[in-house]
Amino acid sequence: MVRWQPDAHGRLQQAAMELYVERGFDQVTVADIAERAGLTERTFFRYFADKREVLFAGSSALQDRLVASVAAAPADLAPLDVLALAFDDVATGFFGEGLQHARARQSVVDSHSGLQERELIKMAAIASTLADALRRRRVQEPAASLAAESAVAAFRIAFARWVSGDAGERLAPVMSESFAALRTIAGGR
Repeated sequence: MVRWQPDAHGRLQQAAMELYVERGFDQVTVADIAERAGLTERTFFRYFADKREVLFAGSSALQDRLVASVAAAPADLAPLDVLALAFDDVATGFFGEGLQHARARQSVVDSHSGLQERELIKMAAIASTLADALRRRRVQEPAASLAAESAVAAFRIAFARWVSGDAGERLAPVMSESFAALRTIAGGR
């Protein structure tokens, strides 16, 4: 008899990532993931709607943390500075030192057009949510949407540089460089 092991969610995520990297996303089934994790398909579906969601499970938590950071930012900061602060928070706290996982995940996403589309949808949702958070801080349109879309672009570029290995082991300094470049461009310098 198999002894119960904790962290089914984490085991499913780890098994899925291993299999996606080994075989490719399309060659992996939910049954494969569950078997690798030592769980049942039924257990898989308690945690994830489908095998794509394993790759995007952190989206909601990322969005929530960004919104909380925007809400907690000092009132006198400019919108772009508020967002830079929020993205710095997720760069250090949310992504931390997870470079190897981020690289593996991104390689899987990059290899599949449907996953790339899902990633773009996730980024659009984050930009929309951040624009809403800025509007709650009394930032008017179009400034709220422009700042949010620009900040998400700065994040995407920094993240791509980080996972490519061209920018060091930590995301936060790369994020700071990306926002500094954005400020330079926005300032017309």
